[in-house]
Amino acid sequence: MPDDRPIGMFDSGVGGLTVARAVIDLLPNERILYVGDNGRFPYGPRPLEEIRAFALEIAAFLVSREVKMLVVACNSIEVAAIEDVARAHGVPVVGVIDPGARAAVRATRNHQIGLIGTQATVDSGAYDRAVARLGADVRLVSRACPAFVDFVERGDTSSEELRTIATGYLEPLRTEGVDTLILGCTHYPMLSGLIQVVMGDDVVLVSSAEETAKDVYSALVSADLLRTNPSEPRHEFLTTGDPEQFRAVAHHFLGPKVGGIRAVDVGSVRGVETARLARGSTWI
Repeated sequence: MPDDRPIGMFDSGVGGLTVARAVIDLLPNERILYVGDNGRFPYGPRPLEEIRAFALEIAAFLVSREVKMLVVACNSIEVAAIEDVARAHGVPVVGVIDPGARAAVRATRNHQIGLIGTQATVDSGAYDRAVARLGADVRLVSRACPAFVDFVERGDTSSEELRTIATGYLEPLRTEGVDTLILGCTHYPMLSGLIQVVMGDDVVLVSSAEETAKDVYSALVSADLLRTNPSEPRHEFLTTGDPEQFRAVAHHFLGPKVGGIRAVDVGSVRGVETARLARGSTWI
């Protein structure tokens, strides 16, 4: 039975837009309802229990909006809460870590894989476990790059300050001889040009966005949830922070597909009602 309900997707900020872009490209008929929790950004330095509480709150809000599946488009949220989110709601849930690990194992030539991510993601060992589950004969070297997310949220992908920080973060991975680098935060693909320059052309950069989109496609097909409505889908992008700041970054990376941006409060029943009322308000 064709299902016109949207795909619910959420992240700590704008990083998950890389996953949204991949899903839109692979599934152009599907509707996206995206929540960026910019009002409580950044997630990476926060305790896992706090991230888990935020994640369950946003997931409950999205389910209240009758989404047909949830895409956890944030590595920090996934390591803290994806199992709890899956248990709490009767919809398919897709994350970004396993798809990224699979792509990296396929890409490596010398069996030396690097990982960059937030402190929460690196400390969790989630990618180590994901690689281990694949049974591959590879070595994973991890490095936290916490400042990257702040620069992306500000729309800065090329400043001299950022280039200096990137060199400091990434040179140890070059020294380790990795030939494949997992961008273990959905913000990081927005810095792929800079990261490639520092790492060199011989290093393959792996973003989980495209692989995650394939998992979304597979989950929708398996559950018979594909949208077949021939009308062009209308996406919704919501932020708990400043809509104007979100819009500036989102339009840069998504173009006209982003449409309008609206503010939302996901923190209570009142937040759900606020979002319902916002559907009739003027978009930024």
